[in-house]
Amino acid sequence: MDKVLLITGGSRGIGASTARLAAADGYDICISYRQNRTAAEDVVRSIEQQGRKAITIAADVASEPDILRLFSEVDRQLGPLTALVNNAGILEQQMSVADMDVARLNRIFSTNIIGSFLCAREAIKRMSTAHGGRGGAIVNVSSIAARSGSPGEYVDYAASKGAIDTMTVGLAKEVASVGIRVNAVRPGFIYTDIHASGGEPERVDRVKSVVPLQRGGQAEEVAQAILWLLSDKSSFTTGAFIDVTGGV
Repeated sequence: MDKVLLITGGSRGIGASTARLAAADGYDICISYRQNRTAAEDVVRSIEQQGRKAITIAADVASEPDILRLFSEVDRQLGPLTALVNNAGILEQQMSVADMDVARLNRIFSTNIIGSFLCAREAIKRMSTAHGGRGGAIVNVSSIAARSGSPGEYVDYAASKGAIDTMTVGLAKEVASVGIRVNAVRPGFIYTDIHASGGEPERVDRVKSVVPLQRGGQAEEVAQAILWLLSDKSSFTTGAFIDVTGGV
């Protein structure tokens, strides 16, 4: 059957690497992005060069209308969804909890938690055998911050990823009987430009000495784990986590 994958936040970093590997594995792919249209279109071109269909949709996962439109466009342009990677996520400037305001917390939690829940909801409606779907797989992109807490930097981001971990466990049990597997990856210190959003583009180089493998990770190394969790090779795996952390 045709394999159709939606990757939220797929224009850069882990999402973009996942898209390129998924194309090589035979997926037709939708890349959603919030702002960087040029980067998203570059990823689409690389997918098309591998002979697969690809589309880009501008959508803010913090907006329910945007999410509904995103999934409708996937239905219309690519056909029945078989896989979702909940990758879209944000962090903000490094800051202690004592200095955080409610606007910041709302931005982080609306995107990282509520957005992931709503995307999962729409994917389930399409993939569930109880709704006439063919089954499928969801992979949530969490973070090692869910375990470390990111004190003094991003406790709000870490908390949002802790919520994703709990969601992964509960949702996996909830939808196992309707043909859907739900798993997650927890990246560690990975070379992506998300660190610039926190005000420290070179953060990985600063902290890599604490990693047992003594280096930062690459986005493609996380993407390989995601692809395994999406694939039939992990057909008896649900509610599980792969830590891609270099041993942290």
